[in-house]
Amino acid sequence: MKAARAAWRRLEPVHGMIYFAPEGRRRYADLGLSGRAGYFASRSAALGRASADLVISTFYNFNPGLVRKAVDGVWEAATPQQVLDARHAAASEALRRAGIHELPALDEVLALTRTAAEAACEHAQGRPLFAAHAALPWPQEPVLQLWHAQTLLREFRGDGHVACLLSEGVGGLEALVLHAATGEVPVDFLKASRAWPEEEWADTEERLRTRGLLDGDSLSPEGVRLRRHIEDRTDRLALPAYAALGDADCERLAELASPFGRTVIEAGLLKLG
Repeated sequence: MKAARAAWRRLEPVHGMIYFAPEGRRRYADLGLSGRAGYFASRSAALGRASADLVISTFYNFNPGLVRKAVDGVWEAATPQQVLDARHAAASEALRRAGIHELPALDEVLALTRTAAEAACEHAQGRPLFAAHAALPWPQEPVLQLWHAQTLLREFRGDGHVACLLSEGVGGLEALVLHAATGEVPVDFLKASRAWPEEEWADTEERLRTRGLLDGDSLSPEGVRLRRHIEDRTDRLALPAYAALGDADCERLAELASPFGRTVIEAGLLKLG
């Protein structure tokens, strides 16, 4: 389980950069989708003409008002296929700009990651966002195949994470507040990106203190336990993908993935703005 988590985390920048790279913003803007509309449309396009309610449900922790405003009119501006094409073109352009295509281990990393992603496709039940992306055709370009494979693994893990939160009675905003309390991500970033009103954020903090999960602005011992429990269960739910590799290949992927994630970060593809 440890190697599987390391493999996913080290390669995750290859997928995650699509939400920050300027290539994406430019491509979406060309379709008439600026700002948050581009993000919500591009990530939900695999679902088809997804309604705001469906996006709110599957994305889980965004302020519903933000989602409704962003999704309003997106499918009149562009079709889901146009948005998917723009997203794929942006991913290819950005990753090639970073030099991913020149890394010597690309073929081996792609083979291992695709094996894991295809294994995940045998366990799509209960994972709607993953299933929608899994139904898309595989790209032809190796760099884009790697991006697609890691996208599948990210959404596979993400849907499992939402299931864990639901089973523990942790709502979307509560999950954000608990995440902020770890100190792993700046609270200002979480507040700005998810757009929950300050009053609702404060009310949720107080509710979590009452539940014994927060001690001031930090996690209480019980909060730490709950967070660890959720993360461990999320790891276990992601294992059907990585089990297909076996221990040795999973460790090999974890080893090889580091230069890929580092290359994306050093190219500045995860910078805000």
